[in-house]
Amino acid sequence: MGINTQRKGLPHRRYYGGMERKTPFVEDEWYHIYNRGIDKQKIFFDASDKKHFQKLLYLRNSDRRIDAYRVKDTKLSDIDRGETLVDIAAYALMPNHFHLLVREKSEKGISSFMSKLLTSFSMYMNIKHERTGPLMCRPFRSRHVDSDEYFKWLFSYIHLNPLALYAPEKTWKEKGIRNQKRSHAFLMQYAYTSYPDYHTTSPKREEAVLLKRSIVDQSLFDVDPLFDVSTIDEFQRQHVLGES
Repeated sequence: MGINTQRKGLPHRRYYGGMERKTPFVEDEWYHIYNRGIDKQKIFFDASDKKHFQKLLYLRNSDRRIDAYRVKDTKLSDIDRGETLVDIAAYALMPNHFHLLVREKSEKGISSFMSKLLTSFSMYMNIKHERTGPLMCRPFRSRHVDSDEYFKWLFSYIHLNPLALYAPEKTWKEKGIRNQKRSHAFLMQYAYTSYPDYHTTSPKREEAVLLKRSIVDQSLFDVDPLFDVSTIDEFQRQHVLGES
């Protein structure tokens, strides 16, 4: 089921974030991908910017060239994108940065995906907001997820990130989560992360198709271990992250 979304067009400059990378991406390995705005400035100016980035997470995870304008009114699940470049397990969009937890499916998959994603989004933002110049730091940042324990920590860390935007829990990293029920409710209504897609049975959001849920251990869906901030404190010391 799908529609023809490939196009012929003029070449444009790509965001080749992987060209300066010291450690190459390895097939079947997981990576934490993250980046922030230049001088920590915002990369999302309004809700529609975040929604567009979410859509690009789907459209640019493809071995085809898909014209986002042609499919702007098409459900993501109805778009034939061919073979995907990466598997996405988790993501979170914040005002001035983003986090992704992805697996390299084939050689240069992550580099190709991120090049297409960041190039498309920067072009969109420059046109929409009449701005010029780079939007984010180059190259994008990445860390190899070298253990199951680190994967579980990142799965929690990425999903809890938006709590920094929730006044009662904005110091969750330093002081812990004060009210788990209240925090869960906030994360369920924060639309720009994969958290709701792991904790909603029905109906599923359109954005749920971004994820490869079948490859994530079902135990990680439980709320209690997700909110284990002591684990986060421990890994914060071991794995220094460039963004919050």
